[in-house]
Amino acid sequence: MRYARSLHPRLLGGFVQELAIIAITFLLAAAAVAQAANAQQPFSPDDLKKYSGVLTELGQFFQKIHTNVQFPAPRSQSRLLPLLPESTVLYAGFPNYGEPSHQALAVFHQELKENAKLRAWWEQGDMAKEGPKIEDALEKIYELSQYLGDEIVVGAAPSTGKEDPKFVIVAEVRKPGLKDFLPKILKDFADKSAPPIRVLDVAELANAKDAHSSDQPVILVRPDLVVLGENLATLRRFSARLEQNTQGFASTEFGRRLAQGYEGGASIVAGLDVQTILKKDGPKDDQSRAMLERTGFSDMKYLVWDHKSVNGQETSQFELSFAGPRRGVASWVAAPGPMGSLDFVSPKAAIAASILLKDPKKIYAEAADLATASNPNALASLAQMEQGLKLSLKDDLFARLGGEITLELDTLPPQEPIWKVLLRVRDPRGLLATLKTFFVATRVTPTELDEDGITYYRLPIPGQKPLEVCYAMVDGYLIVASSHAAVAEAIRLHRSGESLAKSGMLAASLPPGNSGDVSALLYEDPRAMAALGLMNVSPDLANSLLKSTAENQPAVVAVYGEETALREASHSSGVDFGGAMVVAAIAIPNLLRARMAANEGSAAANVRTLNTGQIIYSNTYPQNGYARDLATLGPNPNGPNDISEKHASLIDSTLGGASCTASDWCVKSGYRFTITTACKLQKCREYVVTATPVNTSSGMRNLCSTSDAVVRFQPGPPLTSPVRAAECRSWSPLQ
Repeated sequence: MRYARSLHPRLLGGFVQELAIIAITFLLAAAAVAQAANAQQPFSPDDLKKYSGVLTELGQFFQKIHTNVQFPAPRSQSRLLPLLPESTVLYAGFPNYGEPSHQALAVFHQELKENAKLRAWWEQGDMAKEGPKIEDALEKIYELSQYLGDEIVVGAAPSTGKEDPKFVIVAEVRKPGLKDFLPKILKDFADKSAPPIRVLDVAELANAKDAHSSDQPVILVRPDLVVLGENLATLRRFSARLEQNTQGFASTEFGRRLAQGYEGGASIVAGLDVQTILKKDGPKDDQSRAMLERTGFSDMKYLVWDHKSVNGQETSQFELSFAGPRRGVASWVAAPGPMGSLDFVSPKAAIAASILLKDPKKIYAEAADLATASNPNALASLAQMEQGLKLSLKDDLFARLGGEITLELDTLPPQEPIWKVLLRVRDPRGLLATLKTFFVATRVTPTELDEDGITYYRLPIPGQKPLEVCYAMVDGYLIVASSHAAVAEAIRLHRSGESLAKSGMLAASLPPGNSGDVSALLYEDPRAMAALGLMNVSPDLANSLLKSTAENQPAVVAVYGEETALREASHSSGVDFGGAMVVAAIAIPNLLRARMAANEGSAAANVRTLNTGQIIYSNTYPQNGYARDLATLGPNPNGPNDISEKHASLIDSTLGGASCTASDWCVKSGYRFTITTACKLQKCREYVVTATPVNTSSGMRNLCSTSDAVVRFQPGPPLTSPVRAAECRSWSPLQ
């Protein structure tokens, strides 16, 4: 959304709960990235094994942070909210996390002293050089936080308003000296490619000339407040409002709704005035507006998120409110109710998702109306299919369903997936008859098996690897699963009372202060899902994560369909012992991708360097044309000052060593390089630079360039031989 995009990227980042923990996580990850980026050898999956040795230590460390760090007290109101303009459509208020971040850093330093394994990992290689730099940056941020009050607020307003700013960041000033401190810290973090951020006091703001870039951020330091605006005009308009002491936003309906988020004590409150944004930036043409109206989402009002503590437990809640009762697609999510299908779900599921929908027959009818509203023939083929099958999807299928759907996944690749789909059924016999009619029409014959009073239907799925899907009807639920054993297990859990619904774990994971009846539910094993993301990078580390016996808190998100709102709530139980392994499983693939990106960027720069070297060489030694190989462009092994047509000394010895001839590759920063030439009568009139990853872990793209000096790329595995000029020119230019 453009209101969020208008916030200056150098000034705003993601603000999350428990920033102290995130700060240390960043400290660890950033140092690892720096080490990888500076390494001369490629970063392979085998290198990831070294991370597994410190996972337990990191788990203990995170536990200590959660125990020893004191987080900011909840706020029951905001003194900054009323200062924003009445036209504010985006709001975010979060606490000053400077002190907790400082405490967390102190815990980290103490842990390094006491934990030999963690200390050895932290002090190896370039991490020993980069780590202190990052720690110094965090210390400077802590120093800045000491000048600021308890809350920081971001507000954005429509960009066309002449009276109001686009966005501002506001904080109270806790002590004097901020005006002198800001230029120092801004210098340390400055983006060298952008104009410097101006820091002004009230008098300087009044006399400042707007001779700089119109999108240059400016900071106003007052005795009571510090305000960052996206440009000088923005800051002047906001300053004028402060002088007038107007607090109109607090009296607007949106402002009052945000203020409610603070009630009872909140750490973060954020919101979006969707209604105003739709009026201003919604669909412009009549057809799109009519379609949005039919869906019911044209009635959206506010999207508000708050994070607070309820009965000592951390809870996050999103609420999407509507101007009136939900209608159309927006009303398809039913009111909260019991989820009987969860009584068939395993408590060891990797992920389970359930939803209650209103009458499926009505949903089908409304969906058909939407589809044919813009294209009357949209469902013509569907009608023909119904005639051929002698079935009505509306009356024979959807009318017999109850609107409750649950999906379960028990195992993750590379294991054979074990999955289940559970559907509540109003008319079990009728639905089985519908399925039988469908299979007869499609000439598919399920195999029936009676076992313990249950009829199982096995359905073969042809293909290169034949599969079998099994289904059964039990106590008003249709169970469809990846195998007969999976269906039987679901029935066993239902009958024995060992299901997720009866385990007690689900109830304990539900957000506090909310009913056990829900409209939708997402249950997830964080460790299993993190291992899934890690499996393709390091199977050993993924399996280590899955086999860990460390405490693993499930993640549960509940949705409640109310008359005029959709509300989502989730419970955050803090950091458990296995949290570090989950963080590592998420972070390590990102580290690998960062390493690949660094390798590819370095390789592209090296290809450009070789192009420049070839141009200089051909102008210096025109009788030779282009250099025949990398060694010719490189330095003389007998001495760098001995320059000749055989050793032009135009590139460094790593890329242009004496052994880097036309038949050999030279390796630099995870990529192999070579030059091939087309020569006639001792003069080379064409050349091709080829750069390819050393292995699949050091890069994902091959690069090349010819005498046109355009760097091109093609995704794929590492090359075993150089490319020809014609092939290179067929690749995509690198942007």
